[in-house]
Amino acid sequence: MQWVYRYSGWLSVTWTVVIFILCATPGQYIPSASWMEMLSVDKLVHASIFFILTGLFLMSLVKSGKANHLNISAAVLAAVIYGLMLEIMQAKYFSNRSSDWHDVIANSTGCFVALAFIGKIRKLSASSPLI
Repeated sequence: MQWVYRYSGWLSVTWTVVIFILCATPGQYIPSASWMEMLSVDKLVHASIFFILTGLFLMSLVKSGKANHLNISAAVLAAVIYGLMLEIMQAKYFSNRSSDWHDVIANSTGCFVALAFIGKIRKLSASSPLI
């Protein structure tokens, strides 16, 4: 997993592009998985995607030594706004896609959970020489 930390900057940019491509894919090309809807995992998928995105952004800040409160807040806010803008683009511009405000909430939740997770890891690593 060292490589995730080492390449977190590139991975965050790549993951941002992957999310955009997935969100911009016309609806008719997205496979329908009724079992997924029955299990209601769509919101978990949204939260997970944005958890990864925000986690990568924050790892990149930590790695670069620029993980101050302002930069961390800006990174989380940028990820939240990115999720919001993608939902707006799905409603207005992307073919056969629709917007769901519950997705915005799930996206934002993933961002804030990543913030809490990275914060906990940083506290643990500061207090324990083994981490």
